[in-house]
Amino acid sequence: MHRRDALAVLLASLAASRAAWAQGKVYRIAWLSGTAVVPGPMYDVFVAAMRDLGWVEGRNYSVDNLLYEGHSERLAVIAADAVARKFDLIICAGTPPTVAAKKATSTIPIVFYFLGDPIGSGVVASFAHPGGNVTGLGGLGPGIYTKMLELLKEAAPKATRVAMLVNSTFSLHAGFFADAEAAARLMRLTLRPVEVRSPDDMDSAFATVKREKPDALLILGQPFLVGQGPRVAKFAIEQRLPTMVPFEGVVNDGILMSYGSRLIDDIRRIPHYVDRILKGTPPGELPVEQPTRFYLTVNLKTAKAIGLMLPASLLSRADVVIE
Repeated sequence: MHRRDALAVLLASLAASRAAWAQGKVYRIAWLSGTAVVPGPMYDVFVAAMRDLGWVEGRNYSVDNLLYEGHSERLAVIAADAVARKFDLIICAGTPPTVAAKKATSTIPIVFYFLGDPIGSGVVASFAHPGGNVTGLGGLGPGIYTKMLELLKEAAPKATRVAMLVNSTFSLHAGFFADAEAAARLMRLTLRPVEVRSPDDMDSAFATVKREKPDALLILGQPFLVGQGPRVAKFAIEQRLPTMVPFEGVVNDGILMSYGSRLIDDIRRIPHYVDRILKGTPPGELPVEQPTRFYLTVNLKTAKAIGLMLPASLLSRADVVIE
């Protein structure tokens, strides 16, 4: 479809949305994610925020949670199915489903969240003017991982070799290396990248880390890793590895620490986009919102289990300390 034709279809769809809203249509929303969101506590937050805007689940909208369970190769088929089923809007958790959904449709509105690099991954043209049928919440920049590395070094000052679980096909991960290597040299650290692209790679990654015997472990963000928290925590504790992740929730599973934005902050803001889009605002006119706050969470129980004494200066800056 030519760009002009796609724009005409999108505008017609938005005009129909305005009419449907006035007539009390029940909008159908597809939610693409690696782990189940519906039902669950995150979805409850979404439903409450939608209700605050006047939307009632079942009366004004319904949600189908389409899962790819960390297997990105399934996403093209899942996204195509969502388009074929003619959902009114698609919500995407992270980079892989957003990219797949954008490839599958240029007309159905797409709202993403917790996406590290919207511009580098080709999802939007810019933060201020996304363009097309896609917008949402995200955009950390490579500097977030440099900060994570600094905090990990502060927690384990004797560490000199750090293994990183990384996906080289992610633009944010690829962009991280130059900054991270420069920061690592200043901190006298050696980085050892270990490739992980899906849950199927976890066993081989663990075997590599175990063989390499690093002093610490840094895990770069991927959506499927949210559901791998207990598995990673068990391995890290067994290997007595101080471990840093970007997802706060998995620190409750036993991982030592996390630094990053909170998923729930994004979930609360998704209805802001859904409301405006379903009432007729083109997605490309809604700026991408970037995180404004980052949280440090530390698990003291894990620190004790691996024999690590965390400095008071680090603990005093933590937003959450699990004891």
